[in-house]
Amino acid sequence: MEEKKLYNAVRKYITLADGREIMIETGKLAKQADGSVVVKMGGTMLLATVVAAKDAKPDTDFMPLQVEYKEKYAAAGRYPGGFMKREGKANDSEILVARLIDRALRPLFPADYHAEVYVTVNLISAEKDIQPDALAGLAASSALAVSDIPFGGPISEVRVARIDGQYVINPNYSQMEQVDLDIMVAGTIDNILMVEGEMKEVSEEEMLGAIKFAHEEIKKHCAVQIELSKELGKDVKRVYCHEVNDEELRRQIIAELYDKAYAIATSGTMKHEREDMFNALEAEFAARYTEEELVEKAPLIHKYFHDDVQKKAMRNMILDEGKRLDGRRTDEIRPIWCETDYLPCAHGSAVFTRGETQSLATVTLGTKLDEKVKDEVLVQGTEQFVLHYNFPPFSTGEAKAARGLSRREIGHGHLAWRALKPMVPVGEENPYAVRVVSDILESNGSSSMATVCAGTLALMDAGVKLKKPVSGIAMGLISDSATGRWAVLSDILGDEDHLGDMDFKVTGTCDGITATQMDIKVDGLSYEVLAKALEQARVGRLHILGKLTECIAEPRAEYKPFVPRLVQITIPQDCIGAVIGPGGKVIQDIQKTTGTTITITEDDNKGYVDIFGENKEAIDGALARIKAIVAQPEVGETYKGKIRSIVSFGAFVEILPGKDALLHISEIDYKRFETMEETGLKEGDEIEVKLIGVDAKTGKLKLSHKALLPKPEGWVERERRPRGEHRREGRNDRKE
Repeated sequence: MEEKKLYNAVRKYITLADGREIMIETGKLAKQADGSVVVKMGGTMLLATVVAAKDAKPDTDFMPLQVEYKEKYAAAGRYPGGFMKREGKANDSEILVARLIDRALRPLFPADYHAEVYVTVNLISAEKDIQPDALAGLAASSALAVSDIPFGGPISEVRVARIDGQYVINPNYSQMEQVDLDIMVAGTIDNILMVEGEMKEVSEEEMLGAIKFAHEEIKKHCAVQIELSKELGKDVKRVYCHEVNDEELRRQIIAELYDKAYAIATSGTMKHEREDMFNALEAEFAARYTEEELVEKAPLIHKYFHDDVQKKAMRNMILDEGKRLDGRRTDEIRPIWCETDYLPCAHGSAVFTRGETQSLATVTLGTKLDEKVKDEVLVQGTEQFVLHYNFPPFSTGEAKAARGLSRREIGHGHLAWRALKPMVPVGEENPYAVRVVSDILESNGSSSMATVCAGTLALMDAGVKLKKPVSGIAMGLISDSATGRWAVLSDILGDEDHLGDMDFKVTGTCDGITATQMDIKVDGLSYEVLAKALEQARVGRLHILGKLTECIAEPRAEYKPFVPRLVQITIPQDCIGAVIGPGGKVIQDIQKTTGTTITITEDDNKGYVDIFGENKEAIDGALARIKAIVAQPEVGETYKGKIRSIVSFGAFVEILPGKDALLHISEIDYKRFETMEETGLKEGDEIEVKLIGVDAKTGKLKLSHKALLPKPEGWVERERRPRGEHRREGRNDRKE
């Protein structure tokens, strides 16, 4: 009997400009999922699967999408850390990759599709020099492309880096040290959907060039997925019906409520007052129905009021009158006030308030022991500068408990960290570990950008020598495809983000962009609009920078009195062992007796010693001990040493910690001694000696106590001759 083949793999290939090849394979693994693919480049492989519920749950009126990204330690031949020795909850890096995928996929599902969709991407093989996050979006989209789940893609994501002035697609880890621009770009074959990344003060034109470069590569990836979908017959998607609409009710709501909603939108009221007025208007309309009727009609009333009345009123107001919900012009920044040194016991603190958005930022300075440890599948090491962002429910007036850290908090904190990172000194420029925490106390639009501004102020307040101050601004877009009209909004409100077509965050110094994050919610966004948004963002960013520098113009000259002091010195690499001592005995004794914390790291054939203490006296004491250990003996110098051992021809004296030298019996005194007993010296005695020489061959040190004594009257210094010279002269005399 002929053996039945258990799988039928289909493969497609994408060739990058440098000749590297990406393979997309389906039909071999995870065949019970609605769609599954393996994306492979070099030795790196990602397995992406997608599964959708057959129907929507009752009363679901949104898109329940869940995206997970997980890196398997076995993929790189590593054991997980920790006691359990297995993969646990997603780390920050995995969450950030999942967010990149989610933000690109979510806008492309049909608005009326409400079935639960689960997208899972696993790193199952990892070549050490290949960055897998650049392939994750392509893998997720390919899994959707080979499924029958309704989706408006395909999409792809690529990393663009600039190396020596040239843009490169999906560079390797080893190339990243040379880059001055690093962004992830997602898009369809026609449009850009998402941008996120960091830069070293690049111009708006350079960033726009990188986005265009990325889109040309994305088009190739999408074309291959379209070809794969058609070949498998998956270009026709499943039929569904997740919404039942009442067009008569929709028309009635628009006719009765639009003008009233427009009046509220143009009233220029504050956030909560405006929300109350909109809610009251909706409730007034709903009050005409009985409780039984509202069971069916209430969700539809809310939907039509939100989408067809409230949203359109706000958008038309901006496009028709150039007026916004709070009365501002499209390019106007909300009022700003800020204050530094707000918390008297923090190492650095600041409050930044822009309109109804407020961040309280703190800075804490620590030692190398406080640095964040990264132990990921492909990335290990430490981070000297970290930033954490917290978004409690009370910041928006919500009555609910704060439970755990959300993915949004991790993503917003990461963006602010990227914004400040190029300007925070590290390494030899700054021995401290630096932690910034932003607590959002009020929120109505772009709290992540408020975090950047508050973080800048707090760092300067702490005395961290920030290279340049950094500010951030969130831009929005309102567009009308029917008329071709559009307006770019500076410093958007929460409602303008929610009801608008773009959320474009840009951070930077006076000289260029340091980080960006962009999510686009409409098709056909032109590069003209992007260029306009970038220029308007630049002007707004500089305005905000001016407000920051009015508050504090430059970093404080000194750290605050209660900030523990940290001194860093370098020592020869071969002296590290002496400072540490056997089993850490020496360094532990120094820390205990001086009350300091000491860390030692090696780099570039040097040892870097960080001494962290509560006061100058403690640090000076530790410094003296370490300098004595690493000090190099100098010929001609005088030392007070301790006799470690007595031998027949002299004594070994410790002149520096761990450094013994010979004091020969003939160099103890001008008087001649036949035995060491006659000298009266014994082990443990302290004696002052002078270093008179170093043996050129052995490096052994020669000491003299005699050289420090006054010469006896009539003393004649005999000429020193090389060993054996007297014997040779005697033999020559006899021959003659």
